[in-house]
Amino acid sequence: MAPTSGLFSRFGPPAKTKLLLLGSPDFHSEKLMNQARSLNLEHVSPAQLKGPEISRRPASAAAEEATTLALMRRWFFARKPDAGFVLTDLPATLLQALVFDEWLEARDENLHGVLAGPGSNESVVSHYRTLGLLVEAGELAA
Repeated sequence: MAPTSGLFSRFGPPAKTKLLLLGSPDFHSEKLMNQARSLNLEHVSPAQLKGPEISRRPASAAAEEATTLALMRRWFFARKPDAGFVLTDLPATLLQALVFDEWLEARDENLHGVLAGPGSNESVVSHYRTLGLLVEAGELAA
């Protein structure tokens, strides 16, 4: 197993690293997540913040996206600006990516990297590739 410092060393000081993990949960391998946890970064996902849901009428896709963005906005602006994080399952759409970029800009923060795995939304991957933030999974192993 590669040392943690080597795996994420390209992203700067470990405690302040800000990463997005895109794609299916299978991509977020146990090895990758264990190494990210060893950096003492907060691991956040919309599903985690929603918690167990009570029985309710199914929401429309637009209502679900609005709820997800509201939950994530509350988390984002409540955290310390210099605290690192590993964010999974968001952004799942280009709209969410653009909104998340606005939040980062509002706090004068930057992402250190975006890891895309299988099942990633192509428009989101393209967006972060254009910004120069996309890190291919194979690059981390090297």
